[in-house]
Amino acid sequence: MSPTADLSAQLDRFRDDFHKLRSEIGKVIVGQDEIVRGTLLSLLAGGHVLLEGVPGLGKTLLVRTLADALDLKFSRIQFTPDLMPADVIGTNVFMEDDTGRKHFEFQHGPIFANIVLADEINRATPKTQSALLEAMQEHTVTVAGHTHHLPEPFFVLATQNPLEMEGTYPLPEAQLDRFFCKLLVKFPALAEIESILDRTTNVDTPHATSVLDGLRIREMQHLARQIPIADDIRRDAVRVVLGTHPADPLATEMTKRFVRYGSSPRGAQAIILAAKILAIIDHRFHVAREDLRTVAVAVLRHRLILNFEGQADGVSTDAVLEDVLAKMLNTAS
Repeated sequence: MSPTADLSAQLDRFRDDFHKLRSEIGKVIVGQDEIVRGTLLSLLAGGHVLLEGVPGLGKTLLVRTLADALDLKFSRIQFTPDLMPADVIGTNVFMEDDTGRKHFEFQHGPIFANIVLADEINRATPKTQSALLEAMQEHTVTVAGHTHHLPEPFFVLATQNPLEMEGTYPLPEAQLDRFFCKLLVKFPALAEIESILDRTTNVDTPHATSVLDGLRIREMQHLARQIPIADDIRRDAVRVVLGTHPADPLATEMTKRFVRYGSSPRGAQAIILAAKILAIIDHRFHVAREDLRTVAVAVLRHRLILNFEGQADGVSTDAVLEDVLAKMLNTAS
């Protein structure tokens, strides 16, 4: 088998496994196609997901369903105002062995899992939120000078209530930037609510079964990075990110007026990785400009900070990004 034929076979298997996983989640989750797709793109890109929406829209159910569909260790952390960092990452405990010798032993926290649900993450204080910083970026936890490696793959899905709700603490910029994408969970339509009721109020409720394991996920993550991207397409992704910086020559008028800080380079990395996975799913061996347009808002919306005028006028980061995309990608094409 030639190298090209071998790669083509690998990509076919990638698509089959992607659709198999998506179909398994669809047994439980009604609608929310963009949310499911964004979650799977983040998983296969090796990133983390922030799900925002009011309570009761199925955010936690989506994460639990994904965990059921993957043969991986799952852990759920309920973030509350009294949660401490040690409750997340673990702590050293004073122990005594059979000989009477005393020593400290590290007790792993719930973050030591492949899939971690950080439920209602913005109900915990900033001190506890920061416990995730090292874990999400380095996939390690350092306690008392000792570094402990987290299992691979490591995937954090955090749910967040809208900031206008009582008892919430906004996530700091450094924390937000570690999420691959931010997905807004919207209220379902009438037909979708009826389907939800049919599935959840009868005797038999649907459940997802395991279809992929951790080794296969890591193989798919590695394969996705092999998809080539042309120099001009990669430059378009950079132009989009630079267009979010008010002091950059590429900044749009809307950016200059409403944005205080633009996206970090992680935003460009996320755009390209997500676009590569979209290319595979769409039976292509290369990234297209439309792939950038499809994923850009989800991976950048949480990386922009509006200035006072933007907040006062009720401007959304999505609106700013749509303006940037219209200018940058239309100009590029």
